[in-house]
Amino acid sequence: QVQLVESGGGLVQAGDSLRLSCAASGRFFSNYFMGWFRQAPGKEREFVASIRWSGIGTYYADFVKGRFTISRDNAKNTGKLQMNSLKPEDTAVYYCAARDPNSNEYKYWGQGTQVTVSS
Repeated sequence: QVQLVESGGGLVQAGDSLRLSCAASGRFFSNYFMGWFRQAPGKEREFVASIRWSGIGTYYADFVKGRFTISRDNAKNTGKLQMNSLKPEDTAVYYCAARDPNSNEYKYWGQGTQVTVSS
């Protein structure tokens, strides 16, 4: 069992940066893929980025490549999403999630943190 808690969201202006954190509890977190997703009002939840359990191997949605960086520290059971050059269209609730490497389904989800980017 893995519990996830996000933090670091807020209101920023276009061009600013934010760093989201994901605190995980559960002894097997280091074995799991970790991902970030987001959901804007009236839209479906979408994939943002993910990282392998080893930290080697990262994947990004095209719309964040070059602007966002995902990382993790298994020793501290934390994950990060560094978001630079934020745009108004990045406004959404951001969720941290974890999945078993043998599954395609993200089974564990945090409660989400709001990111609002003003123009």
